[in-house]
Parts: sequence; C-alpha cells; structure tokens
Amino acid sequence: MRQLPPDRSVLDATATILHPEALVTVDDATEGAAAVLVFGEEIAAVGSVDECRARAAGLGHPSPEVRRLPGTLLPGFVDPHAHPLMYGQMMTWVDCGPERASTIPGIVALLREAAESAPAGRPVRGYGYEHRNLAEKRHPRKEELDAVAEDREVYLMNASGHGGVVNSYTLRSNGITRDTPDPDGGVFFRDARGELTGELSDAACNILTGVSGVKVGHHGPNFHLEDEPDEHERQLAAAQEKFLAAGVTAIGDAQVTRREFDMYLRLDEAGRLKTRVHMYLLSHLLDQSLEMGLHGAFGTPRLSFAGIKFYADGTLGGWTAYFPDGYVGDPCRTGQLYHDPADYAALIDKAHEAGLQTATHAQSPDAIGMVLDAIEEAQRRNPRPDARHRIEHCGLPSPAQIERMASLGVHPVNQPQHYYNWGEGVTDAVGTPGERFNPLGEFQAAGVPVTLSSDAPVAEPNPLEAIQTAVTRTTRRGHRLGGDDLLIDVRSAVAAHTIAGARALGRERDLGSITPGKRADFVLLSENPLTSEPSRIAGIRVLETWIDGEVAR
Repeated sequence: MRQLPPDRSVLDATATILHPEALVTVDDATEGAAAVLVFGEEIAAVGSVDECRARAAGLGHPSPEVRRLPGTLLPGFVDPHAHPLMYGQMMTWVDCGPERASTIPGIVALLREAAESAPAGRPVRGYGYEHRNLAEKRHPRKEELDAVAEDREVYLMNASGHGGVVNSYTLRSNGITRDTPDPDGGVFFRDARGELTGELSDAACNILTGVSGVKVGHHGPNFHLEDEPDEHERQLAAAQEKFLAAGVTAIGDAQVTRREFDMYLRLDEAGRLKTRVHMYLLSHLLDQSLEMGLHGAFGTPRLSFAGIKFYADGTLGGWTAYFPDGYVGDPCRTGQLYHDPADYAALIDKAHEAGLQTATHAQSPDAIGMVLDAIEEAQRRNPRPDARHRIEHCGLPSPAQIERMASLGVHPVNQPQHYYNWGEGVTDAVGTPGERFNPLGEFQAAGVPVTLSSDAPVAEPNPLEAIQTAVTRTTRRGHRLGGDDLLIDVRSAVAAHTIAGARALGRERDLGSITPGKRADFVLLSENPLTSEPSRIAGIRVLETWIDGEVAR
C-alpha cells in the first residue's frame, strides 16, 4: 500500500474509502490495488480496503465511510489541448456536420431554418462542415449562402476552425472586394477568374469579430467571435458540463486571448469554474505577458497560466498547413507559415529565455522542422533541461524529426479524433505520406511522450473515442491507414489521456494518476477499457466525474 506521510494529515477533513469493481491507477506503484482513501480533497492511500481503513484510523478517522462504486475507477481524464469557450459558443450555432448534412443544399436548408427563426439582423452561424465529406467534394460558395440571408452576416465555419465561408453581405459590409489584398496570416479565396468565392481563412476572419473584437493578425486563426460577456459566461459554463460528462477534469486552453482570460477570471471568482483550466496565452500577447511578470506557471487550483501558444502553419483539414510543393487535391494551394522562420525563432527564444513553456501548432514536416530548429537554438543559447516545449497536432513529422523530439525533450500533443473523423482526407490532401498521420507508435518507439487531447470543438471532448482510435487507427468510415507500427496499446493510450496530459501541463505532481498526495480527481466508467474489446471502448459510459473528492457530475 502507498500512503501519505503523517505530516500531511488534516484532522478536520472527511475520510472516504472508494471501493470500485475495478481500479486503474495509471501508476505502476499502485497497480493491482482495490481501493482508494480520499481525505479531504486529496488521495491519502491506495491499497486494499483494510489498508485504507487503517490509514484513515491513523489520520483520526477510525470509521470512514466505505463507498462501493459500480464500475471502473480511473484518474480524471486530462485534455491538454482544447478551446472551451469556442466550443461553448459553437453550441449556440447551427450544427452542419456530416451527421446533419451531407450536401451543400442540406447545409443551406439548415442555415435558412435558423435564419427564419432568428431576430432580424442577427448573424447566422454554422459549424462542422468538411468539404471532403460533402457529396460535392468542395466548399460552398458565397452565392449559395446568399440563399440563407442577404440582409445579415452568414458564416459557415469549417470543421478545422481555421476559416470557412461567408455570404456576399458579409464581404460587402466589410468592404472586401476582389482587389482587397490578403491580410498577413490569412486568405480571401478567389476562383480562376479572380472573383471572391466567399471562402476565407485564419486572419481573414478578423472581419467577423466586429469593431472591438479580438484581432490576432498572423499569430493564429481568428475564431474569437464576440458576444456579450454574460453570454460568453453561459457558453463557457455549458462547455464545462460537456467536458465533465466525458470524464475530463483538467483542460489546457490552447488559445487564450483577453476574451477567454476575462471569462475564466469571472467564473473562477464566482466559484463556477468546475474543471481545472490551464491557459496558454496566444503569442501576440507574449510581450504583454512578460511585462506583467508572467515568467512561469502559476494560479489557483482551478485556474492557472501555463505558457504561450504559437502557430507555425495552418490546418490539414482546411488545406492551410504548409506544403510548399502544393496539395495533391489542389496543387495551387501551398498553405502558409504564420511567421518568417527567423521571426518565429526570435519569439521562441524570448519565451524560452523567460522560463516559459511554449506550445506551437505545426502539422507539416516543414512547419515541424521550423519549430524544432527554433527550440534547438533556444536550448543551445540557454539550456533548460525540462522546458517541455510542445508541438500541437504534430500530424506528419518525419522519422528524423521524431528522433530530434526525443533528444530535445519535446512533447507532441496529438488528437486521434482528427484521424477518426477525417483521416482519409489527409491522403486526399497530400498523398501517401498522409498514411502516417498521427504516428503515435513511432513516437512511443523513439521514447517521445505520447499525449492525447480533443482540440474541441474540432472534435467532441471524448477521451474514450480518442483512446479507441489510438489503439485501432480505424476511422469513422471504417478505414485504417498505415501499419501496426503506428498503433499504441490501450494501457499506453489511457496513460496518454491522463498522466501524459498532466505532464504536458506541468501538473504531474498532483494530477493524472491515482497516487497518494495527488488531487482526488476521478472518472468512473461502466467498463474497464483495459479489458474491453478495443473497437467498443468509445461506447463505454461515463458514470461519474469527481473533482477534489466530490462528484462534479
């Protein structure tokens, strides 16, 4: 049995022994244990029921409650890369995903229905379409969205979150014409005749944020659409419930601007922040962060500053990831790098020198190479043995780049649900190299940490679906790309969504495993994922989610 040292006891805390049907601790030292002693907000002991009872007596509680739990108890899932406020906001939009519409007319019908029931002038916003999933195999055009409404903004966001399509009204009201130059870090797409199609990406979405909305320029995709503060609070509260329902107890918000920062402070101050949130401020706030003295992680038990978020390139789903030789599906598209390599390296060096963790979105080999070059140079100039710089998504690294990640101590943070939802689209976009998309098995073989997350709202915050995909590499359509060397086993996948996520957030000392001294954050599942049929893991039900020793949902 493992237990807390005596000096950690708090006599006025309550003691409860949790005795589930099965216990998965994600800690080799407590593997095989049957029960957990929760003392106040922490785990006090892990072992047999009798051992936990004896430990409770030593803490001044000779008769602790023993609670039988129907199901399998695991540490709470950690989702180190998500966008909770964006997710909550999109819950108020029109779902135009593949389960709702498989054609462009189907999408238009859904949006028109919303427009007809909305107050006059209110924007109509939809989300979730992926053009390769549509029967037409293309993006809608502005003329098609004009059929939704011609007197208000209509915006259909691509599933990637890196852009979408708007109607003619939106372009016209913002003064966007065929002669308008593309903004730094974004594109207004045009057809072969030079006419605007209505598709736009990344910084071009600044036109949607209003006069006082967040403008991020070439520091990231702009999905920071503004609502009233009270509405944002409601959206974020609703998003929390979705994460808790999936067993997620800790989240890394991977793109925080003043919009998100304000909402988190409001909820935390009001005692309404139910999940643990770790904020990665967007890179356009780097200088302001340093001026405020943000030189390391800090915060409260529920809200903390974790690091700085950067973008190296765009998205594979929206064909804006950087492939200088063009996409197989459209050789004229090359995607983009958000920064000149020298400028990016200077930003990473500034953050690294200040002691900050960085998390950079990078999908293509060229973009990943730019990130690794910058980290390597920053480490050469100012060695930090445990900097834990992250590469978000890290979709298509070369084998040589994976070896570099191992030597540099870089943590890739992957989203297997991207593979599950549109893995076939990667080979459509870039050809056979796309079969290696999300090469988790190669990471593990090279000694690179495997870390899983959702990227919600790009995918639902569903760790069990991510775990199943990591183990099977089977897409929603039943396809599998690549060989067995890209798979990981289920035990590793569970660890990747718990303790590995905690390490990526710098919280492994108190989160991510059922270990004495850590926070009593748990998820109770209807079945044990370690013994379930791999293809059935996503169907396992979340029965309860615990935070700080109490049932949060």
